[in-house]
Amino acid sequence: MSMTEARLPDLPTLLPHRLEMERIFDAPRELVWMALTRPEMRVQWIGPVEWPMLSGTNDLRVGGLWRACLGSATTDEVLWQGGMYREVVAPQRLVFTFRWDESHEDGPPADTLVTIDLHALPDGRTRMVFVHEGLKSERSLEGHTHGWTSTFGRLDGWLQNRTF
Repeated sequence: MSMTEARLPDLPTLLPHRLEMERIFDAPRELVWMALTRPEMRVQWIGPVEWPMLSGTNDLRVGGLWRACLGSATTDEVLWQGGMYREVVAPQRLVFTFRWDESHEDGPPADTLVTIDLHALPDGRTRMVFVHEGLKSERSLEGHTHGWTSTFGRLDGWLQNRTF
């Protein structure tokens, strides 16, 4: 077993819903990687527009834990999420578990798995291939599709305001 892989229990296979997205960022892969992994950068763009990240922690290593607190843009409600890193291969691959702390969307929390692959393009841009699997229902898939689409829109805007 390499230092970038952890032998952890498999996630439940009874959760069939899978979200796959691809996006091109007009930024070098190293900057996109830093935005995904550095706490001071993550807090500036993570979360959909209506639920931006307020705070979080990030122990970027295989077996390390991450946490994020998202806050409603219109109320004082907060949502906590977190997980564990299963693969960390800088600056190209990040695999982690994802779980809401409390019931959200459609019942009790469930462990899911997120895989992000970053590909450097010849023109200096980055192609991201994103997969979120193990979502437990169509409703969860729809909610996460909205959430991740909005989140990556915020990341795109954040990256456009950076100099590189």
